[in-house]
Amino acid sequence: MSKQNNYDAIVKALEDKYEKIDQDTDDHLYGLLYSKPITYWDYIQTDALLNLQIQRTTLPDEMVFISYHQINELLFKMILWEIAQVAEKEDLDVTFFESKLMRVSRYFDMLSTSFNIMREGMDVEQYMKFRYTLTPASGFQSAQYRLIEFASTELINLIDYRFRKDIDRETPFTHAFEHLYWQAAGKDHKTGKKSTLLVNFEKRYKDEFLRFMETYNTKNLWTRFKELPEKDQKNEELIKAMRHYDYTVNISWVMAHYNAAKHYIDSGIGDGEATGGSDWKKYMHPKYQKRIFFPELWSEEEVENWGNNL
Repeated sequence: MSKQNNYDAIVKALEDKYEKIDQDTDDHLYGLLYSKPITYWDYIQTDALLNLQIQRTTLPDEMVFISYHQINELLFKMILWEIAQVAEKEDLDVTFFESKLMRVSRYFDMLSTSFNIMREGMDVEQYMKFRYTLTPASGFQSAQYRLIEFASTELINLIDYRFRKDIDRETPFTHAFEHLYWQAAGKDHKTGKKSTLLVNFEKRYKDEFLRFMETYNTKNLWTRFKELPEKDQKNEELIKAMRHYDYTVNISWVMAHYNAAKHYIDSGIGDGEATGGSDWKKYMHPKYQKRIFFPELWSEEEVENWGNNL
């Protein structure tokens, strides 16, 4: 194709594009005369990104803590982006499903192995000082992580195991919300009173969570898997990818987080309490809540021993 023909084909494609949205092609081409060339720092918004790390103390290692958690939130965003593609895919097939699951798993693999950045990257004494400026905030309040859970499995698998027998698909979302497994970590187990940690979290995100729970109730990863033809549900590679994702999120990543927290909170410096006041050991360790996204893909013995040997 000659250069002129190639030019004509591009212009025709642009005209077709803008005609579909009732736009004048000439206006858009004219605008190009005055647009600035793109640069890496403008495209990535480097300056804005690097100005988001605001310390509350003068302790140098607080910068490690802030930057690391912001990186986690960016990865959570990427994970939700991949899951949404599975949720919205009309002609979902095994190849697409597996490829997206493995992308998500790689992000969580990265998150799991990266905890040494915090565990070995911050001075214990510094952490045990600046952590008090975080009170009553906590990583517990990561809304994106909650969205990942809602998008991964049916709601019943996120309910506190003590209440699962009394909740089903007909249960109002507002009632189910009050019995999610992580609610117990933010309540006084004697009085049922919610901690400031939980009150603040719900004030900011509860409405969004309820909308998201309802939206993903019919298109979470587990539901979409069960919509596949029976032969595809038996696909060994897809099952392997599902199990890998489940184990990575609910065992590997959780335990990496747990061990990093234990390294500091149980260091002997301080009171051994989480900044938000949660019962962090029972909340984080997988053997207590047995959080499993795809329980039917595991044997009874595997479910029974989930996290017991860690």
